[in-house]
Amino acid sequence: MVAMTDVLIAVLVLIGAPIIGCIAAGIDRKITARLQGRVGPPLMQPYYDVRKLLSKDNMIVNGSQNFYVIVYLVFIVLSLLMLVFRADMLMIIFVYTVASVALIVGGMSTGSPYARAGSSREIMAILSYEPVLILYALAIYLLTGTFRLSAVVEASSPILIYTPLIFLAMIVVLNIKLKKSPFDYSTSHHAHQELVKGMLTEYSGPGLAAIEVAHFYEYVFLTGLIFLFWASTPIIGLLLGIIAFLLVIVIDNITARVYWQWMLKLSWTFLLFISLVNVIFLYVSGVKVV
Repeated sequence: MVAMTDVLIAVLVLIGAPIIGCIAAGIDRKITARLQGRVGPPLMQPYYDVRKLLSKDNMIVNGSQNFYVIVYLVFIVLSLLMLVFRADMLMIIFVYTVASVALIVGGMSTGSPYARAGSSREIMAILSYEPVLILYALAIYLLTGTFRLSAVVEASSPILIYTPLIFLAMIVVLNIKLKKSPFDYSTSHHAHQELVKGMLTEYSGPGLAAIEVAHFYEYVFLTGLIFLFWASTPIIGLLLGIIAFLLVIVIDNITARVYWQWMLKLSWTFLLFISLVNVIFLYVSGVKVV
């Protein structure tokens, strides 16, 4: 039987996560503007954007387009809830990947050449970061003897001490997942690339609003993955997540967009190499944090 505390926590996540994510998106825009010598939009501009989109007509290319958006939103929320309730890390990665695939299929279904190109590039992004996430989960298993995140939270010491190389790789994964420079080629929050909005080109009104809300949840989810590196001390874990988020914003503003081939090479050589080295070290040393 589901405890009332679990229901309360779920409700708080459902309500609080998009608020936190919205503020994070506003901070992102504000810091980016300051780094570029601009005043920038108000802190709550992401909320104003969503509210305006909800007031517009629901213009769609085909009947299934918004269905994929709903699947994307639901699975993003589900992956965040699983993270909060310390579920199996491998299952969380699977659910999160399903959300990404749903958005890709939705973009492909519109028939737009820009959306198709953006969706194809997003597939390359998944191929780039997915191995790192799997090795992250494997490192958790080697350290705790289980894939369940409850063991990470209850660990005797932070896993960052034993996984510094995987942490470094996860910073790059954050750049890829948040679609920040130099990896913002499948879709972009800024019209500074040839695809403009990429796989989101044909979305507007409530459909695009739902995607933006899903992004708010995603901000919190991705920060949560960084939080796990120091989950044994929640305050430090939270600070670590915030620092990683701010670092991604800085990287976004000091780098230029690269070709997807370059990103794939970086992921399947450097990131995969350092992650494997870290995992091999954990396996050989037999270190445990339980």
